[in-house]
Amino acid sequence: MGSKVLVVDDEKLIVKGIRFSLEQDDMEVDCAYDGEEALEMAKKKKYDIILLDIMLPKLTGLEVCQQIREFSSVPIVMLTAKGEDMDKILGLEYGADDYITKPFNILEVKARIKAIMRRISR
Repeated sequence: MGSKVLVVDDEKLIVKGIRFSLEQDDMEVDCAYDGEEALEMAKKKKYDIILLDIMLPKLTGLEVCQQIREFSSVPIVMLTAKGEDMDKILGLEYGADDYITKPFNILEVKARIKAIMRRISR
């Protein structure tokens, strides 16, 4: 198996599509559908990268990102419909490594994941 990825989004169709596409590239994909579940999974398992939506039930993606940063330096890519400049700045300030807005091209998402993985494997 390749990289371990946690995909976090409350839109199950988006999660299903991302999971399918990443698994085609031999990535091991776990999924969470709310902020609390994502945080628990990130505490229990070591992921190589996390794709994280901002607008989540229970805890927002920003809160999840900030709390993960308290115990891990795992790369986090925000994958969200919130595309205003201030949203992007906040995401990066809260600890995200990259920020991609919806709608997105899955090929670009995969290219960004691979670029981050190359960078951290050196």
